[in-house]
Amino acid sequence: MASKLLRAVVLGPPGSGKGTVCERLAKSFGLQHLSSGQFLRENIEVNTDVGILAKQYLERGLLVPDHVFTRVIMTELEKMQKQPWILDGFPRTLGQAEALDKICELDLVISLNIPFETLKDRLSARWIHPSSGRVYNMEFNPPQVHGIDDITGESLIQQEDDKPEAVAARLRKYKDAAKPVMELYKSRGILHSFSGTETNKIWPYVYSLVSSKIPPLRAEEVN
Repeated sequence: MASKLLRAVVLGPPGSGKGTVCERLAKSFGLQHLSSGQFLRENIEVNTDVGILAKQYLERGLLVPDHVFTRVIMTELEKMQKQPWILDGFPRTLGQAEALDKICELDLVISLNIPFETLKDRLSARWIHPSSGRVYNMEFNPPQVHGIDDITGESLIQQEDDKPEAVAARLRKYKDAAKPVMELYKSRGILHSFSGTETNKIWPYVYSLVSSKIPPLRAEEVN
């Protein structure tokens, strides 16, 4: 376990590689990787009150409202008070950031800035296994059998909002909502932004930053 109860967040638009960065940080520093999307799926799967509520929106093709999504995350974070964690993809709005403030003080916010064309290409090539949330990219992380999940053998889908015509609007919407969140954390001096087109090239800089806050589990060669 990490020697300090680090509270960190990784933010970035859809397709920016948040999940990959969080997985690597969790492994390198002994942090719990808390995926906001996974929490939502789990609550829906086991039919919690908030999961049932979220499912009603999703079944109608609507986004889960801020207050419902926030309730899911807050409930899970309450269980993690004695563990160091890295939160993946939350907060996405100022309202969510304010709710997070009420239960913890963040040490670090990592923002991934990826060019629009790169995001568009990544998202357009992205296919998902719906029940687990496993993500494949047909260019650099394809399934062993086209259109089939490696683990379950079930079919993969391309989400409507990953289709090329929907991506631009989705990225604009993220940018508009995220701007005040970034400004809030920048004003506190805890926002660190990393730009690039490849996660592997951004990773050494992220690793170095987090190493300055807590020691890694073991020394790692990052080039």
